[in-house]
Amino acid sequence: MPCAYCKSSHEGKDCPLWHKQLALTKVKSRQIKEEYFGIAPAPFIGHYGYPNVNVGILSPAVISEEQFDNPKYWSEQNYSIPQIIDLRSQLINSKVNLNIKQTDKHLLLAQEVSMASKPAEVEFSLKKAPSFRVRLDSLTAPTGPSAELKKARITSNTKIHTKVEKIVNDELKATEAINYLYKNNFDENFLTKILSTGTLGIDKKLVPTKWSITAVDDIVCKKLVEEIKDYSVADYQAYFGNFMGNYYLIMFFSDMWSYELFELHLGTMGASIDYEGFKGRTSYASNCVGGYYTVKLAIAEKLKSMKRQASVLALRFITDGYTLPLGVWVTREASRKTMSATPIKFASKELMLNYAKLLAKKKFGYDLTNYFDSCWFLKNVEKQKRLFSFS
Repeated sequence: MPCAYCKSSHEGKDCPLWHKQLALTKVKSRQIKEEYFGIAPAPFIGHYGYPNVNVGILSPAVISEEQFDNPKYWSEQNYSIPQIIDLRSQLINSKVNLNIKQTDKHLLLAQEVSMASKPAEVEFSLKKAPSFRVRLDSLTAPTGPSAELKKARITSNTKIHTKVEKIVNDELKATEAINYLYKNNFDENFLTKILSTGTLGIDKKLVPTKWSITAVDDIVCKKLVEEIKDYSVADYQAYFGNFMGNYYLIMFFSDMWSYELFELHLGTMGASIDYEGFKGRTSYASNCVGGYYTVKLAIAEKLKSMKRQASVLALRFITDGYTLPLGVWVTREASRKTMSATPIKFASKELMLNYAKLLAKKKFGYDLTNYFDSCWFLKNVEKQKRLFSFS
C-alpha cells in the first residue's frame, strides 16, 4: 500500500516526510502565558542588527529534568528528529536588545545562566504572550517562540564551577580560556554559552550564538591540530558511521596533517567542498561553513587519542532521512559516532580509495570517480608524500 505522505511503497513510519509532519504538528497547540516559571538551560545571543543584538534566555515553562540543551546526551540516546523538535520547541526565547559591549541586569542574568553547572530556576515576565512557532537553523539547535522580556529573576542557588570562576576573573584571552576549560573536560556546548554571553576574554563583549559555536570549534581544533603535528603518521584506515540520516566515511592517509571535507546532498546532488593543508586555513570555510569545523574537531580528538597525525579525507552523504535542519551539533556528533566505529585498515592508499568508491556506489548510488579525479586533497597528498620522504 503506498505511503500517504510520499506515495512510495514503504511503511509510513519509515518515511522522512512523516517524520517532518510529526515533528511540526506535535507542538502546534501549545499555549504560552505572559508570566511563567521554569528552568533556564541556556542563553541565546542573536546576530541580526549587530552590534546591537537580542540577548535571550531559553527556557521551557516548566521545572523539568529533561535535557533541553545537551547534544552529547541526545546523541548517546539516539534521539530522533521529532524528539529534538518536540524538546527544543518548548524553549521560549525571552529577550532584550543590547549593544555587544553594554552591561545591564538582563545580561548579568544571562551570564549567570551560561556559567551555571546545572540549569537555574527562573521566574519570567514577558511584555506580551508570544505566538507559538518553531525556529530552525542550519547552525543552531531549534528553539520555540520569542518574546520581549519585561523582567526575570533567578530563584534557585546557582552553582558555578571553581575553574569557570577562575577563568572569568583572570585576565586571559578568550582562546586561552577556552582551551584551558576544554582541557578540563568542559564540552564545546558549555564553552559556546559562556563565550556568547561575554564572560571570556580581556575585551569582554557579546558574541552571537551562531558565531560562538564555530569560534569554539575552531579554537579547540587549532590547539589539537598543533599538538598532533608532533606525532608519527597513522596507518591507512577508514571509519564509517551515521546519525540522523547523515553518513560519514572518514579516511586517514599515512601522511602529514591535511584535511578536506566533501558534503553531498543526495536529494539534489549538490556538493560542497572545503580543505586545508599542513599550515591550516587563513579564511572561513564558506562552502561547508560550520560543519567543516565540527567534523574537524571530531577527527582531531580521535587523532589526539591515538597520538598520531594523518591526512584526512571526510565524505558526508546527506540522505532524505535528515528531514529538518537541527544545527551543526548534528554533524559534530555524527562524525564523533563515526570516529568511535571500528576502523577498516588498508595496505595502501589505492585499496582504501577503491573501497570508498565501492561503498558510495553500493549504498548511495553515487560514483566518486569524477570527484577523486579533481580532488585537491588527493593531489596534495601526492605532493606532501614526496616532501615528507625527505624530512
